[in-house]
Amino acid sequence: MAQYSVLIVDDDVKLVKLLRTYFEKEGCMTYSANDGLDALQVVREKKPDIMVLDLMLPGLDGLDVCRKIRKDNDIPIIMLTARDEESDRLIGLEIGADDYVTKPFSPKEVVARAKAILRRANKEMVRSEPIQVGTLIIDLERHQVTNGGHIVDVTPTEFKIMELLAANTGKVYSRLQIVEQIQGYSFEGYERTIDAHIKNLRRKIETNPKEPQHIQTVYGIGYKFAGEANE
Repeated sequence: MAQYSVLIVDDDVKLVKLLRTYFEKEGCMTYSANDGLDALQVVREKKPDIMVLDLMLPGLDGLDVCRKIRKDNDIPIIMLTARDEESDRLIGLEIGADDYVTKPFSPKEVVARAKAILRRANKEMVRSEPIQVGTLIIDLERHQVTNGGHIVDVTPTEFKIMELLAANTGKVYSRLQIVEQIQGYSFEGYERTIDAHIKNLRRKIETNPKEPQHIQTVYGIGYKFAGEANE
């Protein structure tokens, strides 16, 4: 991870220091912020490669920070939350977070997840030709999705889900299979968050998200992409 930089955002100074220590042991350049406004400024000025963002921040909270960043930036975001409610974690994923970790957590786990996300985001693509299904085009080289000629704003995780499903149209993937394919690892319970990513993608690409034509649910199993890919 020596070539990467990470921004750690939390109002717990001791926790920030601990995470910085673990990331710096991996050779990362680290930045920190203790509130939402400072975090936005660091993102603008330093352009870190990945962000570890606490949900509960003074002033501008983590969800608002995530929303603002996602307007014009696709930096991978790992959200930290002390809340037990699943709905809070799913909201974070729906507005653009790529992963989440619930407090208390192991710093090693946070670093491992960051490594996996960065490895996934920067892995060389075996395929280079765009994948086209109907009016949807997934451009692997540009890391861009268009629908009917209009650019669709997707997070890195959403892009990987689109790539996986569209490249294998008609094949049914369970939630766990999707997690293992796009993350390269699986943590207990994490596959349930795939539903949030799918919901978000449907909102972005489907004419009627309640009656999806592209990403379809196979009840009791998982999801598949309908249609034929033209490459």
